Amino acid sequence: MNIGDRIKETRESRNRTLLDVANFLGVTEATVQRYESGNIKNLKLDTISKIATFLKVDPAYLMGWKNTKENITSKSQYNYFPAAISAGKPINVEAITDNNVEKISIPDSIMGKNAGNKNIFITKVCGESMNKTMQDGSLIAVRPVALDSLKDGDIVVYSNEYEYSVKYFYDDKENKRYVFRPHSFDRVFADDIYEYDKVESLQIHGKVVLYIVELD
Repeated sequence: MNIGDRIKETRESRNRTLLDVANFLGVTEATVQRYESGNIKNLKLDTISKIATFLKVDPAYLMGWKNTKENITSKSQYNYFPAAISAGKPINVEAITDNNVEKISIPDSIMGKNAGNKNIFITKVCGESMNKTMQDGSLIAVRPVALDSLKDGDIVVYSNEYEYSVKYFYDDKENKRYVFRPHSFDRVFADDIYEYDKVESLQIHGKVVLYIVELD
């Protein structure tokens, strides 16, 4: 294989698109396609190194100097808010702001397609209203999204003023209301419901795209 073939083969094995690579390099999708097709000769070492970093592979493999493709374990840093979000009755916590942010490193292999996304923040859940899905103390990765982009069944972090919680989201269009539903073995937990015309203080902080559960 030539270098273009190796780039394409590695990209596809990492489940990355041409656009993913292009966005990382700051070039067009067509340019990356030309790299892979061999239409751009004599790729700069700096470009090869950047591609290798993104694809988590030894640059020497892409250049044909070694025959084995070795994974390079890499990590990315994310904003981490130590105040736990309630998986139970919404509770008062300090507002999620840059004033109380820390940093946490998580391997890209765990974050998957969300690896390196600077918009994602990490926090913890506390409580038992979501214990069929995630346990008390689980880490969650949250990607900011708009209310109108949510789908039924998404897990979201939301707040009413400074009362934060994490629940499953459902848009009950028939009754014109948003429903935030627990998922617990304990039947004491009930839906948290907001009528369409009474959502002034409701804020969606993001969709949970990953949760890390510690098992006993």
